[in-house]
Amino acid sequence: VQLQAYGGGLVQAGGSLRLSCAPSASLFSLNHMDWYRQGPGKERELVARLVGDFRPNYYYADSVKGRFSISRDNAKNKFDLQMYNLKPEDTAVYYCHVDQLYDGSKDDYWGQGTQVTVSS
Repeated sequence: VQLQAYGGGLVQAGGSLRLSCAPSASLFSLNHMDWYRQGPGKERELVARLVGDFRPNYYYADSVKGRFSISRDNAKNKFDLQMYNLKPEDTAVYYCHVDQLYDGSKDDYWGQGTQVTVSS
């Protein structure tokens, strides 16, 4: 599975950005759909996760709860991360990640990363 991530950029604090990730496989074949980020000098962290379609389960890191929202667009076969009220500490390279379950094993796939820079 190949992932194409896009939508990053430079924004002022308090602004908004929308990231998108377009997998080469159908969303319905995927288990987890995630956004991770890695800030300067920091480890990569899970920011948001979406699991399922009809009644999806969501996870958000405490640092982004109430500001970020992950969603899926089945018609366009992509999933997004809408980010509001951005803060300088949100500056990072954002990566989309998915996994697939196959015969008891799990395959992981990563996008190439997109830079988000929030100026104060």
